[in-house]
Amino acid sequence: DLHMRKSITYLFVTAAFATASAAANAEKWDMPLAYPANNFHSENAAEFAQCVKEKTNGGLEIVTHPNGSLFAGNDIKRAVQTGQANIGERVTSAHENENAIYGVEAIPFLATSFEASDRLWKTALPQMTKVLDSQNLVYVYSVPWPASGFYTKKEINTVDDLKGIKFRAYNAATARIAELAGMVPMQIEAAELSQALATGDVDSIMKSSTTGVDSKVWEQGITHFYNVQAWLPRNTVFVNKRAWNGLDDDTRNAITECGDITYEKGLEKVKSLAAEYMQTLEQ
Repeated sequence: DLHMRKSITYLFVTAAFATASAAANAEKWDMPLAYPANNFHSENAAEFAQCVKEKTNGGLEIVTHPNGSLFAGNDIKRAVQTGQANIGERVTSAHENENAIYGVEAIPFLATSFEASDRLWKTALPQMTKVLDSQNLVYVYSVPWPASGFYTKKEINTVDDLKGIKFRAYNAATARIAELAGMVPMQIEAAELSQALATGDVDSIMKSSTTGVDSKVWEQGITHFYNVQAWLPRNTVFVNKRAWNGLDDDTRNAITECGDITYEKGLEKVKSLAAEYMQTLEQ
């Protein structure tokens, strides 16, 4: 009847207004990433963003910007600290010059397996979160890379063979290794690495198997790979503390839950990729 039709129409209109209102009130965060979109860390971040969107019913939308397209890798942490971006991801040990705790996982040959790396990280995490908090950042999750190997454009048989090689250093540990071995440290961002190898600005790198395969280093003149398993670097995701405090409890819980989920999925993914990519490098 007429009354029933009016009631149904009213319900639809009310629902439409509620949906429109929710969309209008939705918050959008930009998330700068240093690595290409097809890198597993960037894929993890995209899955994390989708998880947050679903758990908040669209209340918080996180837009990822891979490959240094929003901020260069070296600028991401500062951008999130200062609120230029509300959330971001950075290779943690790149900032050990600020505090030694950031370089704990990059101490050469201290933790060279996924299991050892996980134990080391969980031991360091309470102090890590305190230091991040002191820098206006809130910890969300962290996923490791496979163990770092050594890539060069020539065969290496002795330490003397390393002298004068232009080596890509991305943290204090790699810069120190270069210094001790007589190599020339070059600071090159991940997004610029392929070009640097192709142009000869870099002759060697210490990176994971995933980076080597994703970058197709053999196309840039890299001919030798040494599986030294030096350490397992980690990428860490953090949120600007002021932005975090501005969220309601449900949204903060959603971010935390999605961070835990992304960590677990990311860890399983990287273990699988490590085995797969090592086969590619050994061929």
